[in-house]
Amino acid sequence: MKTIIIILISFIFSLKIQAQTTVTTSTISVKGNCDECKERIENAADIKGVKNAVWDEHKQAITVTYDAKKVTLEQIEKAIAKSGHETSTQKADVKAYNGLPSCCKYQSTDCKKK
Repeated sequence: MKTIIIILISFIFSLKIQAQTTVTTSTISVKGNCDECKERIENAADIKGVKNAVWDEHKQAITVTYDAKKVTLEQIEKAIAKSGHETSTQKADVKAYNGLPSCCKYQSTDCKKK
């Protein structure tokens, strides 16, 4: 009897593990300049389904780990673009970009890095 219970419990856990394979990690190109940009970009990417988001200033890219059953890469990119930062496939929201601090305006050639 104990053997059957152990086998059933093992089977249930194996099904649960297989169901969690929709977690994906991707890298998206995102323009920015400084630590303020990093915080804004990472916060913008923090939507339902995103497990982790880390933006790298030198690579000008964010690495996101997300549940593909809950959110798409396009939704993540649109959320970032709404914050004023351009991604590889989404243009930045103009109003949000214009509202960025001067040091965060990555389209300007006279940016001051922090």
